Amino acid sequence: MGGKTNNNRGGADNRGGAANSGGKSNGGADSGGKSATGGSGGAGGGAAGSAGAPVGWKLTWSDEFEQDRGTPPDSTKWGYDIGGDGWGNNELQYYTNRTDNSAADGEGHLVITLKSETYMNRSYTSARLLTKGKFTQAYGRFEARVHAPTGKGVWPAFWMLGADISTNAWPNCGEIDIMEIAGKEPKVNHGSLHGPGYSGGNPLTGTYRIPSGALTDDFHVYAVEWEENVVRWYVDTNLYHTKRNSDVPSGGRWVYDHPFFIIMNVAMGGNFGGPPDESTQLPQRMVVDYVRVYERER
Repeated sequence: MGGKTNNNRGGADNRGGAANSGGKSNGGADSGGKSATGGSGGAGGGAAGSAGAPVGWKLTWSDEFEQDRGTPPDSTKWGYDIGGDGWGNNELQYYTNRTDNSAADGEGHLVITLKSETYMNRSYTSARLLTKGKFTQAYGRFEARVHAPTGKGVWPAFWMLGADISTNAWPNCGEIDIMEIAGKEPKVNHGSLHGPGYSGGNPLTGTYRIPSGALTDDFHVYAVEWEENVVRWYVDTNLYHTKRNSDVPSGGRWVYDHPFFIIMNVAMGGNFGGPPDESTQLPQRMVVDYVRVYERER
């Protein structure tokens, strides 16, 4: 999504739904029940280990969003980026820390709500949550089960930035985009790397196109498996994209060798999302069933 967090700005395309509830699942598009995720072990499989984690992986951090309805996200796990200066991507929303824009639904989900309202000289509000200063990890499987919003101009994202961004400006800190959907293209997810020599409009990127319907019709598991010198992207159990250090263009650098933090947000407009139009229906909601992080079993 773009590399601005508080006082750090990158020129990237910052990627950022009906609240159809569904139980925690084992990685299917619309299955219910909080359980094991659609893991792979590097080959796109979906089997679960005895502890409920994908085979070969061990859970290190998670949020299952089991709070009461209307309560804010767990402050021991999530902070907020707040503001409305375009976020380096000409975005139209103002990010707040209000429960109007991010709150539990009381049914095991976090809901990020993009609203049409005049607020702080902006015409839209939303939320951008991040684990900066609360949780970071280098390498592992990072996944979220999400029902993404839709509509022209709507830009949901689940992504990561290098934890050293405060001292190592974007894109040198690195960025890993796990889920980015432009509401104008609801069938397509974008998975990308932004780093020195390949950022903004020219990342190392790949796309997944759902065979039927739209990704925004239901819940899906969006994941990366990040290991030394390689990142693999999945939607549900589908491995659709792999990048290695050898894919970095001449003059660029592979910078995925240090801890990253997690970000979730819904933006409006911007260089990637494009402008809204009269067909865009608001509010739109990104419903997050869970976020889970694993490390390789040793």
